Amino acid sequence: MGEPTSKYSITMPRDIAEAAKARSGPSGLSSYVAAAVARQVERDNLNELIQVAEAEHGPVTAEEVQHLREQLERARREQARGGANAA
Repeated sequence: MGEPTSKYSITMPRDIAEAAKARSGPSGLSSYVAAAVARQVERDNLNELIQVAEAEHGPVTAEEVQHLREQLERARREQARGGANAA
């Protein structure tokens, strides 16, 4: 069984609520909103970790970010090649 749930009342702009309702699909608006909030919590947690790391080690430079993006792109390409070979 899934996580326990509680019922909440929230207020949001009507246009956002209607767009979310239109996109929520068969799982419903509650699931759609819960997933969006979960992603925001993950982002907030990540931002807190980044702040702690930068306070301890200094900010990440643009060059470091670019290097890591290149590594990620290489890894994605390798994974895609490996997935194609495994099929």
